[in-house]
Amino acid sequence: MTRNIEPKAVYTVRAKVWLYSGNGGWHFLTLSRKHAAAIRALFAVGARPFGSLPVAVTIGATVWRTSLFPDNKAGSYLLPIKASVRKAEQIEDGMTVTATVQIL
Repeated sequence: MTRNIEPKAVYTVRAKVWLYSGNGGWHFLTLSRKHAAAIRALFAVGARPFGSLPVAVTIGATVWRTSLFPDNKAGSYLLPIKASVRKAEQIEDGMTVTATVQIL
């Protein structure tokens, strides 16, 4: 990370990695409804366009910045996992991973 930002909240999530069926081959985690409700209650008002929230994520030894995106169908938030993170942490579709999500 280029600069340190004190997180507004930190969540540890455990979820199964899934592959989006559309273009791009993006992989995601779907946060639990419990985590989503807590995040929505605290941060939905200050969300960016499309309801996204800036986050720093740690999986294993890899830390990166991304955004959480609301998913009305699941009633939760989606966390994209980019290819470089999947490669570094040997993550594949269908695996269950633990991530630390810091709301920035």
